[in-house]
Order: sequence, then C-alpha cells, then structure tokens
Amino acid sequence: MRSLREIYAVLRGIHKTIYFNFHYLPFGQAIRLPIMVSHRVWLKKTGGKVILNGPVRPGIVAIGFGDVGIFDKIKSRSVWEVDGTVVFEGLTRLGHGSKIVVRGQLEIGDSFSISAESSIICRKHIRFGRQCLLSWDVLMMDTDFHPIKDSDGIILNPDKEIIIGDHVWICCRSTILKGSVIGNMSVVAAGSLVNKPLAEPNSLIGGYPAKVLRKGISWEQIADD
Repeated sequence: MRSLREIYAVLRGIHKTIYFNFHYLPFGQAIRLPIMVSHRVWLKKTGGKVILNGPVRPGIVAIGFGDVGIFDKIKSRSVWEVDGTVVFEGLTRLGHGSKIVVRGQLEIGDSFSISAESSIICRKHIRFGRQCLLSWDVLMMDTDFHPIKDSDGIILNPDKEIIIGDHVWICCRSTILKGSVIGNMSVVAAGSLVNKPLAEPNSLIGGYPAKVLRKGISWEQIADD
C-alpha cells in the first residue's frame, strides 16, 4: 500500500504522467496510466516511440521517483530526451535523477531498476535482460559522440551496441562503454570501466579497465534496492 507521501508525489506529476502516456501509447494502454512520471522529470524531448510489452497496469513503469539517502532528491531532476525507440518489457523503476537519452533503440527487460542519478545514452542499441540493477552515478553510453577519422575519411570509432544479460548488478560510479557485453548473473564492481565483451556468466567484474576477477559467483537483490 502506498504511503501518503508516495501518493502526493504521484499526484504532483499527474499532468506529466497523462501527457506521457497519451503521447506515446495506444489509447487502450494509455488510459490505464502504466507509466508514472514525477514532476521532477524534465521532458526535454518526447520524440520517437515507447513500446510497452507484457502486462499493462497502473505504474508498472515509474520515472523519477524514489529516494537514495546520499542525494537531495528535492534538487534532483531526471531528464528524458528521446527521439529513438524505448522498449519496456515489464516492471521498471528509473530512480530520481536518471537521465535517459536515446536516438537508437533502448530495450529494458522486466524487473529493471536504477536507484538514482545514473545516465543511459543510446545512439545505436543498448539491451538489458531481466532483473538488472543499476546503482547510482553509473554512466552507460554506446557512442563516443565525436567521430575520429583516418586520412581516408574512414571513421575509426563507430558506435557499438551494449548487451547486458539477465540479473546483472552494476555498482555505483561504474562506466559501461560501447561494445560491452556482460553475462548473466554477473556483478560489476564499484568504480569499474567496462569497454569490451566480458560475457561469461556468474562473473565478478572489476577494475579500470575491467576484467573478470572471480567466476562462479551469485548475488541477491534485497527488497529496498
């Protein structure tokens, strides 16, 4: 059951919630308000498409809510800048201060969560499996933004997709760059830089740049994450 504070937060953003749902979704989905948008979300660009797969119920996707103790959520603002495609496969929580910038295709699996203040920048393709958790201050981008060319004009640093498996935990202040692949049931340690495929499942990944530190691990998400 929602607390009075949570209900108040939902009501403050109801105008953005209504706009977002009816702008992006078919009427039959939009009328149920499956996507809740906080009043602290800056809808900087609402182009492209949003596709909602799986069950449709009120608030299955929440953008800009939550509270992480080390941040001042009152002064925090999320950003939605999209003119590509975003696919939600189910339950999604994009915590306060999340920045979602998409020109390519972003696919988010069921039971996905960003705790707070993390950024996903997608120019090509980023895909998350089921039950993924991003901690705070994570930066993920599949592009270098600025092309580097050789003497023949050939681009040396093209965009490359990022693939994240099922049940992956990416810890705080990690950076996940283009071409990264992270296997199922893996953990990326805090402060790591991933810039290549590390696809073996059940791996503890860490370092700058990252490598597999330990194999055969597992992890559990506690209810308050």
